[in-house]
Formats: sequence, structure tokens, C-alpha cells
Amino acid sequence: MLFQDKINNFLNNKSDKQKIIVVYWPTASWKTALSIEIAKMLDTEIISTDSRQIFKDMDIGTAKITKDEMDWVRHHMIDIIEPNIEYSVWEFKQEAEKIINKLFIENKIPILAWWTGLYIDSLIYNFNIPKIPADWKLREKLELEVKNFGNEFLYKKLQKLDPDYAKTLHPNNVQYVIRALEIKLLTWKSKSEFIQKKIPKYDILFLTPYDDNRDELYDRINKRVDLMFEQWLEQEVINLLKKYNKNDFWLKTIWYSEVIEYLDWIIDFNQAKEKIKQNSRNYAKRQLTWFRKYEK
Repeated sequence: MLFQDKINNFLNNKSDKQKIIVVYWPTASWKTALSIEIAKMLDTEIISTDSRQIFKDMDIGTAKITKDEMDWVRHHMIDIIEPNIEYSVWEFKQEAEKIINKLFIENKIPILAWWTGLYIDSLIYNFNIPKIPADWKLREKLELEVKNFGNEFLYKKLQKLDPDYAKTLHPNNVQYVIRALEIKLLTWKSKSEFIQKKIPKYDILFLTPYDDNRDELYDRINKRVDLMFEQWLEQEVINLLKKYNKNDFWLKTIWYSEVIEYLDWIIDFNQAKEKIKQNSRNYAKRQLTWFRKYEK
């Protein structure tokens, strides 16, 4: 098995801290297969740290793992809420930590897998995420700006007010952009200031399936997008729009907002597909920047 020696050394390393394995890297890098292989070897369970696989009905666009792919390995934090419900990092942290502690009691090593860096950080580092209440009037104002002027307009506003944190976000991750602006405007502090004391809580083994070969990564991303459309991503979005409002936060993100633009006759089918590929590659760049710190 790939990484067998690293895993054995990690298991044999004595530490006062509980052990956790983190499988990370951007989208389309075979993290799923690696995490399942490790989980079966160690007889343990996997906690998804993906900010969108928590939502029901969003399967193809999030490349959500299927029951067959799970191969009888138990997965947590997938399909837990409806996509029209807001779910913060703070809420994710509270729920996921209960699962981690349960696995520790069972003498199992939790595996954190998938690609939302902030979700991973919220669990492995010893910092507190303050529960800053929502300002609904401010959110309505920001949402109206998105509706009237687009995602890029709001993202540029965040770049001016909080440039460092803006670098970690994609303009289409509207919910995160709005929340970052909300915190900045309410507290006049960057969201990163609340979470910057990053002291590891656990004895952590970081594993990634790939080296940084950008061309290979981008090729896999392009093929992943093609596969999504072969699996009827367009129909998934149509089904979502029958149940939810297209202005719900999570339907404004990558892989969904572009299809909605196509369905609204704003762009054609090929433009939608190419736009998803481009946005996915840009998102991967941001993920790589975030994940670099794990190598240190």
C-alpha cells in the first residue's frame, strides 16, 4: 500500500496526543480511494470535511461519494441538512468533534478527508471559532448586491476590506464571502484574526495522493467536469430548482451557478462547461495555497 511505511511510523510514534489522519489535496486527486484504503486497513471511520457534501440532493456537482464507493466504510458529515439551510464552520466543528471523540473512545483513529481547508483547520487546530450572531439586515443588503451586481462585485468589496482572507475564497463561494464581510463590518476584524492561533490539538499524519503537478491536476479536473455532465449534472440542477430557490447560498457556488446561468439562457452549454472547468482550476489554486501550510 502507498504510504504504508509512513502510516506504520506514525502508529509506532509515541505521543501524549490522540492521533488523527488527514487526507488532503484539491478536487479530483483520488483522496476518496486513499482514505477508504487507510480506513479499511485501520478498521476505522471517515469524517468528511467538505463544506458542500453536508447538503442533501447535491451529489453530482459535489462529486459526492456513493454507497458503492464507500465499500462498507462508515462515513460521517455527509447528507446531513437541506441546501437551503445555512450551516457555519462553528456548527460543523461542534458536530464533527462529537464524532471524533466517540471514535477515540472506541480506540479508532479518525480520518479526515476531502477538501475544505477551513473545515479541516477547525478540527485539527486548538483555536476557538466565535459564534458571531448573524446580522440579517446586513445579509439582505449584501445578498441584494449579489443579485444586482454579481458575485465578483461582492468579492472585490471583500478584497478591499479583508484582502488576506479574500485570498482563501473563490468569488462564487457567496456564503463565505458574505459571512467574511459580515464579520469584518460588525467587528472590524478579519475573520482570520479569530482563528489565527493554530496549535495542533492532535498527533497528525498529513497524507496527500499527489505531488504538485499542475498540468496533471488540471487535466483531471477537466475530465471530472466532463464526467459530471455525463452523469446528468444539468438534470440534478433542474431537480434542485424544483425544490429550492436558485438564490439559496449553495446553489450560487461553483458547479451549480454556471449550470443555472445556462438554464437561464445567460450562457450556452459549452460556455457553462468551460466556465466550470476554469472556476474549478482557480479553486484548486486556492486550495493548494491553503494546503501548503500542512507541509510545514
